[in-house]
Amino acid sequence: MDAYLFRQLNFVRGQVLKQLQGVTEEAADRIPDGFRNSIRWNAGHIYVVLERYAFLYTGLPLYLPEGFKEQFEFNTSPPTRPDGVRVPTLPELEQLMSGQLGRIQEALGDRLSERLANPYTTSTGMTLETPEQFLSFNLYHEGMHMSVIKLYKKLLGV
Repeated sequence: MDAYLFRQLNFVRGQVLKQLQGVTEEAADRIPDGFRNSIRWNAGHIYVVLERYAFLYTGLPLYLPEGFKEQFEFNTSPPTRPDGVRVPTLPELEQLMSGQLGRIQEALGDRLSERLANPYTTSTGMTLETPEQFLSFNLYHEGMHMSVIKLYKKLLGV
């Protein structure tokens, strides 16, 4: 299961990165009518949430560049981004996203079945108790946001 889980994570991440190809910096920040986030926000959010799932709940250090939590975490939105927070470029986000899974596999590859001291219940009501459960749930989360990116590209004509 371990190798298969990481193959799935890499597959989904590859699909997200493929969706980001050809998106301009300007298009990445446009918010379609009736929505509250942008393509850039969705990409940053995917990175931040997996960072939290993989490292925060296992007690390991997160790699969150300055301002990422404030602009990409759950319940944030580009219009409410704090003043002075530096917005990463798409290539910066893509680079972070490309290196993330290798760090996770190195840190957690042999810890996937460990029971965590404090289980976490997601906003959708799913309780996660092991690194494997967090990473498996991320497949749903990342796939959902990849679909949003795909939809935004269509709505914005990108």
